[in-house]
Amino acid sequence: MNASKLKKQIKKNWKQWKRRTGTTALCVIVVGMAWWGLHLSEKVQSLLNSKPQIAVETLQYLQNSSDDGESKDDRYFLQRLNDSDKDHKVVFRRSYVCGQEEQLLGKMGFKNISELIHKNPTWIGHLDHNGDVWLIESISDLSPVCKQKAYMSMDADGNLTLYEGPPKKEKVLKTFFQLDINSMESTLPEDVLKELYDGIRIQDIDEYNSVISTFSDYAREHSANVMKRTN
Repeated sequence: MNASKLKKQIKKNWKQWKRRTGTTALCVIVVGMAWWGLHLSEKVQSLLNSKPQIAVETLQYLQNSSDDGESKDDRYFLQRLNDSDKDHKVVFRRSYVCGQEEQLLGKMGFKNISELIHKNPTWIGHLDHNGDVWLIESISDLSPVCKQKAYMSMDADGNLTLYEGPPKKEKVLKTFFQLDINSMESTLPEDVLKELYDGIRIQDIDEYNSVISTFSDYAREHSANVMKRTN
């Protein structure tokens, strides 16, 4: 074999060896990265598992709360609840425009309480000074008791007042504003005034709003201004 052919053969063998070496190195790198990735994944999983489970659940829930658009007050309440690290007496309250209902749900920990709030986004939770949890749902309606027993009338000081039962029993539920009696007596029919004095039966939210709207025209100026500020 002459020098020229030998040189070509050597060059050819060198290129083949470089390709084999490069392929082998690449395979080693890929296998190494895969092993390291698996090892790293196991380490991360181990790290997560080593954290207290309640802290992980809290982080996940608060993140979900933020994504769902829950208020800062809700998240602050849940954080306080988790920080207390104990079971709480839980009371559920339905708060109506007129009246309320309460139900004792028993003792619960953070996880169960947070699940209740997550499933019922209209509920508002807070801790009272005794460490009891109150879950409150506000309902724009009259309670069943109010629908059965509510009356609207005027108290001894001339205030439009909501009563549970006939006004003579004086079981006051809510006081609204002071009425201008002289103005009412000069403009309203006598039978309307008599009905107000005796008590106007209120059976649903429409009647409730209608009576308040009607007699707000006869609210004294100071009372009317108070109503505007509170609305």
